[in-house]
Amino acid sequence: MDSVIGHLITLTLGYLNTFLLLLIGCVFAVWSVPGRLLAGAVAPAVAKSTNGPGITEIKGSAAELSQLEVAHAVMVTVELEFGSDTPSIAEAVQQVERRYQPADGVGRTFAILDAYGEPTPDGKLHMSMHVSTEKPGSGSLVFKRTGEVLWRTQIVKGTNPPPASLANRGLVILLDNGAGKTVTVDGSNNPRSILEAKAKEMGVSIGELWPEGVEREVSFLYSACGCPVKVLAMRVGDKTVRTRNLPVMFPDDPAVVTVIKRIMRWD
Repeated sequence: MDSVIGHLITLTLGYLNTFLLLLIGCVFAVWSVPGRLLAGAVAPAVAKSTNGPGITEIKGSAAELSQLEVAHAVMVTVELEFGSDTPSIAEAVQQVERRYQPADGVGRTFAILDAYGEPTPDGKLHMSMHVSTEKPGSGSLVFKRTGEVLWRTQIVKGTNPPPASLANRGLVILLDNGAGKTVTVDGSNNPRSILEAKAKEMGVSIGELWPEGVEREVSFLYSACGCPVKVLAMRVGDKTVRTRNLPVMFPDDPAVVTVIKRIMRWD
């Protein structure tokens, strides 16, 4: 079937040590699910690249078995046929079955972090899915309508494992402060919304940094690879609203989405 574009963009990601994190000023305040500060949690580290800007393009059949280390990511891009009724990206990502074969027989081996795309002129749906590997084993993505394997991989233990176990990870929220810098949203006092939280690096409330009617980029980190999921949102009174529907965020972690909606006051 011609639904697979046949290219995977592998994002080679590593973990730097705590000293380097302090040097670049990324001292994270971590939100646990459901939204409490996770004491002693280690935030995802900054990614480093072995190939220029950190993107390696692999060409060939998407169904070919690849190999990835734990805590790495890949962008799986496909074109899917749904007939005359093309679904939204949120609906389409649920038509992609996740299949896991963990080496220890427990849990999942990867997660889809986000998805985005659009219909093509010939009636197909172009969709990209950002996948993060979590533990050794194997995994695949299968189109439910046809049974076609869109992507499959063998996941091996890496040389740079995540600094904290996935069971103890927390949600990290970063905000563009409008002056070309990123600040960390401090969840240590369990604020009711992002606007009541403090900017960890500056000691002022996010509400003071985010004027009414202004659009800002917000990044959410909740993955083994430390990859951010970025959205655009605007402040409207005492809440925020998304200004774009895409990407679809954390489709494999609905509890995280619930926490994000509460913090961002997305009704």
